[in-house]
Amino acid sequence: MNEAYQQLVKDRIFIGGAADAKTAVANEGIDVVFDLRAEAGDSDESYTRVHAPIVDDSTEQQDESIQEAIDGVVTAYEEGKKVFFHCAGGSNRAGTVAIGTLLALGEAKTVEEAEQMAMSARPKINVKPELKESLQRLYPQA
Repeated sequence: MNEAYQQLVKDRIFIGGAADAKTAVANEGIDVVFDLRAEAGDSDESYTRVHAPIVDDSTEQQDESIQEAIDGVVTAYEEGKKVFFHCAGGSNRAGTVAIGTLLALGEAKTVEEAEQMAMSARPKINVKPELKESLQRLYPQA
């Protein structure tokens, strides 16, 4: 597999940066790409793209936008689709959605466990404290 993006859930959910989307679609047969960049506008890409923006470095809580992105990824996965999601570099916002996805799918029991699993798949994940706080509000049992 190309080292620019990684598998989060074997053969089904992939994570990377914005520059990796086309390659992942071509190499993995991705059905839907979730673009988490707030700064990304409309796209003329030939693949199916869902814009699910999360604002980086925002002082406002991002709970709702994070939940919507996680729900979109999980729903697509449950529909049997292959999913790729990314932010700009694939470390903060994409890492946040990776952690939430693992929690939502029951692959991890705590935010910390999900973060370790996500970082095992993609070592460059580095979720900022404010987004981690959102995850803890969204998954209070974790």
